[in-house]
Amino acid sequence: MKIFDYEIKNKSLALVGIIIFITILFIPEYYGRITKIFCALLGFICIGISTGNRKFISEVKALFIIVIIALSVKVTLLEAYIVPTGSMEKTIMTGDFLIGSRFVYGLRTPNWIGIPYTDIGVFIPSIHFPRFKVPEIGDVLIFNYPRDKYVKYVKRCIAGPGDKLTIKNKQVYLNDVLTDLPENYVFSQPEIPLSMQQKEIYLSSEKNINKDNMGPIKIPKKGDYFTIDKNTNWRELLPIMLMEGHEAKLIQKDDFYEFTLQDPNELWRRKEKSYVFEPYYGYGSGKLLTPWSRYIRDYHFQFLVIDGKPLSEWKGYEVKENYYWAMGDNRDDSLDSRYWGLIPESFILGEALFAYFSLDLRTWLPRLERIGTIIQ
Repeated sequence: MKIFDYEIKNKSLALVGIIIFITILFIPEYYGRITKIFCALLGFICIGISTGNRKFISEVKALFIIVIIALSVKVTLLEAYIVPTGSMEKTIMTGDFLIGSRFVYGLRTPNWIGIPYTDIGVFIPSIHFPRFKVPEIGDVLIFNYPRDKYVKYVKRCIAGPGDKLTIKNKQVYLNDVLTDLPENYVFSQPEIPLSMQQKEIYLSSEKNINKDNMGPIKIPKKGDYFTIDKNTNWRELLPIMLMEGHEAKLIQKDDFYEFTLQDPNELWRRKEKSYVFEPYYGYGSGKLLTPWSRYIRDYHFQFLVIDGKPLSEWKGYEVKENYYWAMGDNRDDSLDSRYWGLIPESFILGEALFAYFSLDLRTWLPRLERIGTIIQ
């Protein structure tokens, strides 16, 4: 048997490669092009190795070693990030290619295995090694976005565990003390008046009025205790419990709905496919809900079942992690904690260090003056 004049020496491996190529034709569109490219590469490698061509096999081995080394460095020492928006301008510019330090906050083993640059894979337990420092106020953090863990964000740490945060007239107060603005901060819009309520902000209420006037908000720390009773604010507590690994459902008679932190709007922003809304109640015909969904009211939370136990069996909850609050330096053009809330420490990947490359996304020309810029 021959393929392109090469004698097939391992027919089983060649068959696997051919099956992979055929499978590409049936991969649903929602898995994305990256998945198809990955499968095509895998099929090509299987067929190539099946020929017994020594040069090809040695090149595949060399490529495999390079990939393993690169991935090992990425998941343990350094974090790479390409900035897609202007939320951190003028500290970080749109199109900057950043390098961040992973080990400064403590090395971690990978918590996800799958096809790179897709959401096809599984989350696995991660081991966190001793750290050199904890995230501090003013650090520029690279972290997994709490409402879509497959997406990375970069923002400045504004408040840490145990802090009381208040925003008045755009100014940030920590523990009732006015904080300094970042060196390269940007205010591009007038202040939103107190008379204008923004329903989309975090814990929107009489005290959290809009992005320019919020709080006071207590940032949870490890060991904090939430009493669970009829007055519990589940819009605040439920995301914390979900981020810490608990499962929650609304169960009423024979009907149930399952809570998730994966926001369908964030999925749509990433995939731009309408099918992402189908599993969500209110958007499609599914049973998924987010704790911030506008389709549930506060009284619905009386039907909560967490880890299989109804609320009557829960007296309180002790927080397992430290949490942080982050905002963009471009305060009026930043989707940050003012909208989606808290960042658990386990979601923080590293601290942004410098830009190793920069590209003007309007002209696609490199910005040489940005290369080597220290992020501070």
